[in-house]
Amino acid sequence: MRDTVRQLFLASRPISWINTAYPFAAAYLMTAREIDANLIVGTLFFLVPYNLLMYGINDVFDYESDLRNPRKGGAHGAVLGTRMHRTTIISAVALSAPFLVWMLVVGNTASRIVLAISVFFVLAYSVPKLRWKEVPFLDSFTSAVHFVSPAVYGLVLAGARWDVSLVLIVIAFLCWGIASHAFGAVQDITSDRAADISSVGTVMGAARTTRFALAAYAAAGVLMLFTPWPGPLAAVLVVPYLVAIWPFRSLADEECEQATRGWKRFLWLNQIAGFGVTMLLIWVWNLPS
Repeated sequence: MRDTVRQLFLASRPISWINTAYPFAAAYLMTAREIDANLIVGTLFFLVPYNLLMYGINDVFDYESDLRNPRKGGAHGAVLGTRMHRTTIISAVALSAPFLVWMLVVGNTASRIVLAISVFFVLAYSVPKLRWKEVPFLDSFTSAVHFVSPAVYGLVLAGARWDVSLVLIVIAFLCWGIASHAFGAVQDITSDRAADISSVGTVMGAARTTRFALAAYAAAGVLMLFTPWPGPLAAVLVVPYLVAIWPFRSLADEECEQATRGWKRFLWLNQIAGFGVTMLLIWVWNLPS
């Protein structure tokens, strides 16, 4: 039992829990302006069950390729033995079900639709027949939706009023997610090609994929410049990402695994960017309404 729990813990990517729980919690709290049951339940769902559903199922159906990938086995994902496959799927569904039932019951029509889309994109990325992770460019978009949809769900659940600035913020967040996935795919080009897996990286190659990621990060920053003050300050937060991956803009496909150095920096940059976003949200919270 202890080993099973440990494997499930690793499969859920604990280092990434905050990346999905925070967007929901921030979006809901900034809109509802109060701590209630919806905030608590939603945050808990996007903290652990959502990630086990997303990453655990991914590890089950990526087992063969993960065996060939030297990155797997830690923060980058577990290599789940075949005995864990059924357990992982059952655990992910069982852990998510009570939260999903609650969220469907208390939500409105729009929030239910967003939640359904969010869960569908989680499954579509990995499950057989769909496997959007093997459709170049759709893989990066789907991955970005994994992180943006919790925020959109929080906004819709709390009854946010949509305007141009809010749409720009969501699109900027989407661009950030697309860039992050694309650069993450660079380091797997060799192992993905060996496993006959297509991705944005295998199609464009290491150098062009990195440049695509640079452009997407830059687009996120530019979009934030057109939001109300202090939103434009968030544009500064993409600069460290640009600096971190710039050295890999001419990386040869045969040396793609060197991009892991940039990816490790990315994991830390997320914490710095999260701190910056938090400071900006506190600023906005205290602005006169």
